[in-house]
Amino acid sequence: MKQKLFVALAVSFILVAIPVTAFAHGARITYQTRTAIEITAAYDTGEPMEGAQVTIYAPDDPSTPCFTGVCDENGRFTFTPDLSKPGTWDVQVRHAGHGGIIHIPVGEETAAQGGTCYTPLQIVLMAACVVWGLVGTALFFARRKA
Repeated sequence: MKQKLFVALAVSFILVAIPVTAFAHGARITYQTRTAIEITAAYDTGEPMEGAQVTIYAPDDPSTPCFTGVCDENGRFTFTPDLSKPGTWDVQVRHAGHGGIIHIPVGEETAAQGGTCYTPLQIVLMAACVVWGLVGTALFFARRKA
């Protein structure tokens, strides 16, 4: 019985320890502010989101798209926000079921660059949840049959 538990835990550890990019396929979106704002969208693997749909919402009307378009072959899209509408512009990028939203401040507090990524705390918490789930699953299958 202990051998089955050990094997289950060893297999679980190996599955978690081997980094494979195919397990997750997310999107990473960044922006740079110049005269216009350039958005760069790519999958977690680094591959550009070519042809991704871009929808931009102004701060004064977050329910109606202000701009729409498509990323180029490098995953880039450029737009010029209306500077008379300061606030946070929301940019949504979607392609083949993947995508994300980035919030871009425009006005006095405009940042020159920004992006979306996980904080170290979020990464540690996600890894802990995966390990906890694997241990729970291993213990479930290793329990004694009554």
